[in-house]
Amino acid sequence: MLNIILFGAPGAGKGTQAALLLKKYELVHLSTGDMLRSEIARNTARGKLAKQLIDKGSLVPDRVVVEMIEEKIRQNKSAKGFIFDGFPRTTPQAEMLDRMLTENGLRIHLMAALDTPEDELVRRLLNRGKLAGRADDQNESVIRDRIAVYNEKTAPLIGYYKAQEKYVLVDGTIGIENVFSELCAIIDKIIFNF
Repeated sequence: MLNIILFGAPGAGKGTQAALLLKKYELVHLSTGDMLRSEIARNTARGKLAKQLIDKGSLVPDRVVVEMIEEKIRQNKSAKGFIFDGFPRTTPQAEMLDRMLTENGLRIHLMAALDTPEDELVRRLLNRGKLAGRADDQNESVIRDRIAVYNEKTAPLIGYYKAQEKYVLVDGTIGIENVFSELCAIIDKIIFNF
């Protein structure tokens, strides 16, 4: 079972690449944002808790997010693997995820980080804001704040996966097809070494 974390700042192209990789490798997409929205929409106990916290501007506890991921993994035991999107965002989250995966006989094989300069990220997000009407992508100062938060709180996670020799950096500016080709070459090497 192949388990990949797609990593990068907002606008790096994770969603685009995830869609392509899911199709090629027949993986299951684990988007914590989608899972939380689904729990809230279904009005589950977990969804009610998440909504209360989100409405107050608080984060959903890591334990709750890891439980959701574990549940999704158990529901997809015959999957060829998973792409993690939006989680982990911190080293404690990565440690929690590793413990849960180990308990289920699984592990992360790769953290693929899409490297894109800040000005390019801002350009992409402003464009996405215009095309998709996303309010969070229409204000440059808000976008730069999101990138700053990523650099401060999330980027340090790179060291965690580097230490495990699972980290690979991919140039996120070489075009969708070229990024996809590079990711496939990396993933194919991992699959070959299973």
